[in-house]
Amino acid sequence: MTELSQHFSLLDYLVFAAYLALTAVIGLWFVKGQRNLDEYFLAGRSMGSVVIAMTILASLFSGISFLAAPSEGYANGVAFYLVNIGFLIATPLTTLVFLPFYYNSRFFTAYQYLEERFSVQLRTLASASFIARVLLWLAAATYAPALALEQATGMPLWFTILCSGLVTTIYTTFGGMRAVIWTDVMQLVVLFGGQLAIVMLAVTRIPGGWSQVVEIGQQGGRFELSFSPDPTVRLTLWGLLIGAAFMHLVQMATDQVSVQRYLSASSLKVAQRGLWLKLVLVLPVTAVFYGTGLVLYAFYQVHGDPLAAGQITKADQILPYFVVHELPHGFPGLFIAAIFAASMSTISAGINSLTSASLVDFYQRLWRNPDLSEKNQLKIARVLTLLYGALVIVLAFLVERLGTLLEATNKVISLIGGPLIGLFLLGMIVARATARGALAGWIAGLLVALWVCFGTKVSFLWYALTGCGVTMAVGYVVSRFDHPPADRQLDGLTWARKPPAAE
Repeated sequence: MTELSQHFSLLDYLVFAAYLALTAVIGLWFVKGQRNLDEYFLAGRSMGSVVIAMTILASLFSGISFLAAPSEGYANGVAFYLVNIGFLIATPLTTLVFLPFYYNSRFFTAYQYLEERFSVQLRTLASASFIARVLLWLAAATYAPALALEQATGMPLWFTILCSGLVTTIYTTFGGMRAVIWTDVMQLVVLFGGQLAIVMLAVTRIPGGWSQVVEIGQQGGRFELSFSPDPTVRLTLWGLLIGAAFMHLVQMATDQVSVQRYLSASSLKVAQRGLWLKLVLVLPVTAVFYGTGLVLYAFYQVHGDPLAAGQITKADQILPYFVVHELPHGFPGLFIAAIFAASMSTISAGINSLTSASLVDFYQRLWRNPDLSEKNQLKIARVLTLLYGALVIVLAFLVERLGTLLEATNKVISLIGGPLIGLFLLGMIVARATARGALAGWIAGLLVALWVCFGTKVSFLWYALTGCGVTMAVGYVVSRFDHPPADRQLDGLTWARKPPAAE
């Protein structure tokens, strides 16, 4: 047993177990009433705008953010908080450009649009790339609570990864989208409240309070921000504003995890209101997440830095270290459970989306069976969920090799997602684009993004924009050598011929 685990009391274990049990009960409560795919994947398209806003926010800021954002503020400063300003670009584009195409066509997945606009081959490629990206992202989401539990309880990392993966897979198999959404809402409230409590407690134990937090942060360079145009600098103002906007677009506009939440709204207007409300919430919520890291940096400059002393091995471990050492008995169990449960909710939503993409974009197209009942399709969906859960567990053991949690998740999002957002923008904005041009653009965008990542020192903030830009440029040029699409192929599928508003 480690020194750290000695601070995790019996009360903490009981609180931890009770909280996870409550989460599981909420998830399993919604098993009843699941009679078709519309209910299982889209919660019967019945959600309101406030719930939509909270579940979207929870999907973007989960247990990974609970660990990664404070560790970034602690190790490098609060500059990365400015990444959220990119939402001022990504949210209007998603709300006004992308969402009408998805909702008015009553799609189950975002990638159905690509078949309508280009070809079934592109839909298949896009859905497959989504599956690959989200599998890696979910592996990171499984690794995050395992890391927290290892530091808090002394349990081996492999054991906690295996346990969290199994619990989440079982919960996801039966919960459905309605359970995913309501557990999202609960987790967001608990995580945000937990961060506030940690900040307020830490500040009271710093002699000079907030003024000393700011003073120590300035002395340690935690407020520095580079204005350099050099793309190889890790964080610059331009990367955080422009590059990040494309990273957000990947998650908001083409990610089935997010799109599935939009489509669960009762109408297009409700979904759009939910996105605008989420934009209002995101800046204050993330300010607390990143500000926690700054406060912890100041706290440990006063009380002794555990990273410098070798008591922890990574900055990603700073928050669970503080929680277990500094909070009264019972609270560490609650906060560690919140990290664990939030990641469960994220993984649940991700696997649910992977299953919907696999069932709708692959199974229903490649093995069409008009006699297959909704009940049997639900059985297939649950089998796929079990398989994806097992694969996520395996991949979670590889996440540690990708760098910090923050960089690992953003690399995964940008590398595969950048060319994908380029495909959608090419189809929606460029009426002259053809299927052959789009395919050539996607291949070029993916290859260039991979080269930029592994063959250069360019910051990860620029990967998504690079992949998107190359995809659109090559796609347009190649399309000029093809016959233009017929007008009937563009109706309702391009901005110039956008679909009529739904009731």
